[in-house]
Amino acid sequence: MKLYLIRHGETDWNKARKVQGSVDIPLNEYGRHLARGTAKGFAEIDFDLVYTSPLMRAKETAQIILEGRDTTLIEDKRIEEISFGIYEGMECSNNDSQEFWAFDKLFTKPEEYVPVEGESLEDLSKRVRDFLNELQEKYDGQDKKILIVTHGATLNALLNHVKNNHEIANFWPGNVFPNCGVAVIHVEDGKYTIEEEGVVYHQEEVYNWEWEDV
Repeated sequence: MKLYLIRHGETDWNKARKVQGSVDIPLNEYGRHLARGTAKGFAEIDFDLVYTSPLMRAKETAQIILEGRDTTLIEDKRIEEISFGIYEGMECSNNDSQEFWAFDKLFTKPEEYVPVEGESLEDLSKRVRDFLNELQEKYDGQDKKILIVTHGATLNALLNHVKNNHEIANFWPGNVFPNCGVAVIHVEDGKYTIEEEGVVYHQEEVYNWEWEDV
């Protein structure tokens, strides 16, 4: 089994550096452009299944990639973005408020992050672990190619499970994937092997990326 994990394309809230989380924000035109470029990069891959977060920025990314294909699209709330509660909608640029610094612990000291009316990193990690374990039970040992379209924090939680990294203090290896960043994982006999991590398909070109600020 091979898993192709991708973060959704850009939204206006990404561009404005606003906290999204569970807020259902659509792609902007550049986000659709990124998804179309990713579709070209995936053109030779015959996906058997595609799982997507139900949030429309992920679902639309999946639909653009699947355009012209007869592939089953499955929505699964377990790969939805983490809910940031009261912090959703907050602008992060040039923000020196007490609220911002409380939220910023999510990235700087994740073990001290306290969700307010939202979801903890532990809860996020549990639901993505359940999702991956179910895929493994169903398809391990089969020659399946499965696309998973999700979100920044959720994709990171998926990779942490793959890497057997369960320490919340080490939740972030650097920062979130860029929009339409891709990881490719081979699964066999319960063992995960990362074949690619953090590549971006753009106008049929593949280039490595560096961690960027959220």
